[in-house]
Amino acid sequence: MKNTEYSMHRTLSGVEFGEAVDRVTAALKEEGFGVLTRIDVDETLKTKIGVDFRPYVILGACNPALAHQALSADDNIGLMLPCNVVVAAIEGGTEIAFVRPHARMDIVDLPVIRGMADEAQARLERALQAV
Repeated sequence: MKNTEYSMHRTLSGVEFGEAVDRVTAALKEEGFGVLTRIDVDETLKTKIGVDFRPYVILGACNPALAHQALSADDNIGLMLPCNVVVAAIEGGTEIAFVRPHARMDIVDLPVIRGMADEAQARLERALQAV
């Protein structure tokens, strides 16, 4: 995968899926994010529609201080939270993708939201590089 307007990516060659999930979780923690939700897409697809899919999780990451700041400015901003992270098995390793906060937040025309998105973006970029 490649970086897009809404995502940042990193490929970890030779890193197994479970280890990659652990690394991502630890890197997020170092930047003040916790994982609020974990959606095991492969398990859900198997259970719900009987389809086999590669190991693929969506982690809902949240930095409580930044979330509080955003929610205090606009309580509907909860619709844009949390910051999603994808960890997916690929041949020879694992692909990591982080959402770009501005992709979600720029629709809200409030300076405090833009500032919060800047801070979240910087923290997520550091976490992605630390994985």
